[in-house]
Amino acid sequence: MTEQLLLGIDTGGTYTDAVLFSETRGVIAKAKALTTRHDLAVGIAGAVDAVLASTQVAPSAIGLVSLSTTLATNALVEGQGGRAGLIMIGFGPEDLARDGLSDALGSDPVLFIAGGHNVHGHETPLDMAALDAALPALAETVSSFAVAGYFAVRNPAHEQRVRARIREVSHRPVTCSHELSSKLGGPRRALTTLLNARLVSMIDRLIAACEGFMAARGIVAPMMVVRGDGALMAAAEARLRPIETILSGPAASLVGARYLTGLDNAVVSDIGGTTTDVAVLDAGLPRLDAEGAIVGGFRTMVEAVAMRTFGLGGDSEVRIDARGLAARIDLGPRRLLPLSLLAHQHGGGVVEVLDRQIRATFPGRHDGRFAVRTGLPDSVAAGLNAQEQGLYARVGTAPLPLDELLTTMPQRATLDRLVARGLVHIAGFTPSDAMHVLGRQDQWDADAARLGARLLARIRDGRGQPIAAGEEELARAVAARLTRQSCEVILASCLGEDGVSGVDPAQSPAIERALARTPGIVRFSIALDRPLIGLGASAPVYYPAIAAELGAESAIPPEADVANAVGAVVGQVRVSVTVFVTAPEEGIFVINGGGESRVASRQDEAFDIARVLAEHKALAAAIANGAEEPVVHILEEIDAPEIEGRPKLVEARFIATASGRPRAARD
Repeated sequence: MTEQLLLGIDTGGTYTDAVLFSETRGVIAKAKALTTRHDLAVGIAGAVDAVLASTQVAPSAIGLVSLSTTLATNALVEGQGGRAGLIMIGFGPEDLARDGLSDALGSDPVLFIAGGHNVHGHETPLDMAALDAALPALAETVSSFAVAGYFAVRNPAHEQRVRARIREVSHRPVTCSHELSSKLGGPRRALTTLLNARLVSMIDRLIAACEGFMAARGIVAPMMVVRGDGALMAAAEARLRPIETILSGPAASLVGARYLTGLDNAVVSDIGGTTTDVAVLDAGLPRLDAEGAIVGGFRTMVEAVAMRTFGLGGDSEVRIDARGLAARIDLGPRRLLPLSLLAHQHGGGVVEVLDRQIRATFPGRHDGRFAVRTGLPDSVAAGLNAQEQGLYARVGTAPLPLDELLTTMPQRATLDRLVARGLVHIAGFTPSDAMHVLGRQDQWDADAARLGARLLARIRDGRGQPIAAGEEELARAVAARLTRQSCEVILASCLGEDGVSGVDPAQSPAIERALARTPGIVRFSIALDRPLIGLGASAPVYYPAIAAELGAESAIPPEADVANAVGAVVGQVRVSVTVFVTAPEEGIFVINGGGESRVASRQDEAFDIARVLAEHKALAAAIANGAEEPVVHILEEIDAPEIEGRPKLVEARFIATASGRPRAARD
């Protein structure tokens, strides 16, 4: 029998990586290609074809394909995603003020209807009159719906009925809150459901692109997707619950970091084009954030690795504040297309525009900035207002300088909205361009990078002096700023893991003096107690300096550039199901969480039903997610305080976790 190989794919904001992996030989081959957001299959094909060509492996030898991605994380960090309609059952407008739901909702529509359940699963009658009246018009302005019902985790019947009505009328994707979490906390569950609905079309496009490529190449194998906690889920399940893929890429990188370095205790920092992700390995395992992942400033109900994500990467926007006597450079959180990449993709026209701007007598407000369509399908542009439609029509597939596109001040806000919808890319100078100027990277167009640096260098500070003597000095300043901001986010993460609050490394004079090695009567120093594992395509460029500034040993594995793809193929399927038992009155025990509510007259009977139900549901979910021969463990949590000498059941929770390696295709 021929050796069965595993194919790992990681689709990031800038690069798509592929690795061919053997469970006996490890990484056999690796390759990278640019992520093509308008057609993700192009980037996937570029990376996977390169891997297959370098090894001459037949597609039939691939037994499993596993995918990790930062697309969902990046979309939430950058405020992108489709427009979603939120339907809240049994809630009121005052609930929007809780858990950041109002901020997350933004300008997306919300509708409140009567209904919902109590803690024991008993209903308040559902009234869908308001939904029926609003739905036809609402469906024209959104690309998906989110449905959150009061205590739906105890009885999902109303969410299911509303979902059926929405599908019948609108044919739009619908996410229900009970499918995403079994935890109480309606507004935060609604927030998680809203974010999930926004991500549905994006993750669906990614999986469809991967499936289409597999079919075209004759790869017949199960496909898995990495969840935010590092476990694997079937691609079909990821399509329904894309929110669970937030921090998918970072989680895969942790799994990959442990495999590639063999280090049990380390700080892991993964720099991509858009974000830097920081986490801690203890005793070989990543810590999980039991409260739910925080991404884009919102705490979700998605269980994920205790990873902190910052809007800082190789493609971060370079922002210059020149109002003071000395100019200040800051990076992120928004991602730009690097000028060097833009010119590499679109040819000499970019360089010609930059050269024109250099030769102008006076600097322009929009020098060095371009707009270009992302190439997403027209359906994603549903709901644009007249101003947005007009500006979007002027942006094409070829880069357009902002000094030609924007003729009035309000158009800047309109363009920002198009960027937030994922319809338009802004291109400008980034740290990746700085590395091209300094000769530390060379994969794209260095001439465009140098011209972009020269444009920024001539900006004048509050004294009327240029902020840099030339392009190389400007590039060194940007590189130094990335090193310093990276140190600050790593320290912020580590202090958080240590339980230290109220210390912002970016604002602490003591930390600033320690990082800068400032001499003085009082001298500060700083160090990590474990190695710093640097991951990402640009890790060898950035992390030696970052580790040195942090007083840490630098560990950069040879496959640092594809650690996410490695992590995608060495993980396991793991699914948890919680079944609840409550006692609304003497002699009545209600079992919820496994579908329809059940009632028992004795506590021991109710507990037996809950155990069996949790085990069966966990096994079924693990098998649906592609696990082979999953094993189940059950954790029991019983809250029964003693009242007047007798235990009184408040709530019992039976948490069944099924885990196993994913099924691979057989010869």
